Amino acid sequence: MGEPTPPVIDSDSVAAVDLGSNSFHMVVGRVVDDTHFHIVDRLRERVALAAGLDEHHELTDKVQERALACLERFGQRLREFPEGRVRAVGTSAMRQAGNARAFLAGAQAALGHPIEIIAGSEEARLIYLGVSHTLADDRGRRLVIDIGGGSTELIVGERFEPIRMDSLGMGCVGYSLRFFVDGKIRAEDFRRAEIAARLKLEPIERHYLEANWANCVGSSGTITAVDAILRANGWSDRGITAAGLRQLKKALIAAGSTNKAAGLSGVQADRVPVLPGGVAILLALFEALQIEHMAISTGSMREGLLYDLLGRIRHEDVRDQTIRQLCQRYNVDMAQAGRVERLALHCFDQVRDAWGLDPALGQQLVGWAARLHEIGLSVAFSGYHKHSAYLVANSDMPGFSRADQELLAAMLLGQRKRLAREVFAGLPNSEAELAKSLTICLRVALRLARSRSPTPLPPFTATARRGSLELGFLPDWIEAHPLTFADLVEEAEKLREIGFELRVR
Repeated sequence: MGEPTPPVIDSDSVAAVDLGSNSFHMVVGRVVDDTHFHIVDRLRERVALAAGLDEHHELTDKVQERALACLERFGQRLREFPEGRVRAVGTSAMRQAGNARAFLAGAQAALGHPIEIIAGSEEARLIYLGVSHTLADDRGRRLVIDIGGGSTELIVGERFEPIRMDSLGMGCVGYSLRFFVDGKIRAEDFRRAEIAARLKLEPIERHYLEANWANCVGSSGTITAVDAILRANGWSDRGITAAGLRQLKKALIAAGSTNKAAGLSGVQADRVPVLPGGVAILLALFEALQIEHMAISTGSMREGLLYDLLGRIRHEDVRDQTIRQLCQRYNVDMAQAGRVERLALHCFDQVRDAWGLDPALGQQLVGWAARLHEIGLSVAFSGYHKHSAYLVANSDMPGFSRADQELLAAMLLGQRKRLAREVFAGLPNSEAELAKSLTICLRVALRLARSRSPTPLPPFTATARRGSLELGFLPDWIEAHPLTFADLVEEAEKLREIGFELRVR
């Protein structure tokens, strides 16, 4: 028999993959009317990634094998999806894993698409985006809570805009392993788990108590599982209530173990091992934030990923909004940033083919770096490239993955002074080469725009070969701008230190 016929992929199909700390999820949607989608497929597998972190916070071989096998199955479904139609992200367990970068190489090969590790704040933003699209588009603030395997996200927002977001390092997997050892469930275990959760909440609970939210909405596996149990046992008929939670806690303690708790009505077999930890966190949230009732949303981070992907496809990328907000916050001279951006993109457009650079990705990164290159001036002129890099690496940047921020930070660190190889040492090899090439375009643009003059430069040529770049100017222009020529000669000397040849004619 021949190879099976691959599935036909609708040009309007999009997909999201969530490498969660407890389960991996995949959703496939078909875009309708350019703004919404219909879910046409879902896959979920319990991988227990967080439970596979060893004492050194590294993913064990066993859990990696389990995860890769799952991603290969997901990858078969996504094999025919074109680039840019799939967004895959890793969350809390991937953030914690010391060997996450090494694991990612195999994971991306198995899935057939790039995988980002996102910060807790980005996870919270995507959760709110997914949940808010399932709710009535009305006025009034809402509190959204998502309990995952390794972290809990809290968001106060209005309509589609988050106002405050927090990601706390407590999840149903971690708390079940830590406080309910060997599946035993005792009153004392619950007491310790709830106190630990309250301690996590203590620094932020006042902000949420004073946030004037009108209703509370929950999402995620833990919360939907608890809702199902409460309804199945008659402890609540409309979402999760404080009284219903107390009934569930009492029933779990009476069962005495996760094995016996599996006999409760509404309990899913694969949810049992992490149920007590999730319930303890929920109890602490209800008490600390004075929640009496939590409605349940069918939306989650997966749907948020799809809506975010739709925005990128429609060129309404939240990352561009993030860049604008950072520029405003740090009082960037946008006229100068624009000059640098135009020159850097002009250089990039001429070298991208010779250096094998992705046109769309390269243009985005060059543009973002050019707009942000002076944000460090808000700290001090001395070493401002270091300040710029630090701010980008350590700020909450909605829409950006950790890898995105690290790459941008490397470009900003390398924008001036000596371009040491160590600038890109923390990046994977493929990203290091990309960052170095784009940084050279940025450095050339900065030299040419140093005068900050509004007078545009005449067109120049940039002829690239591997390891070299030749800039061509009109002879009379070079003669009339000796300082710029001297700047470029100095730049050539600095680039020679990393084995790169820059020539000017």
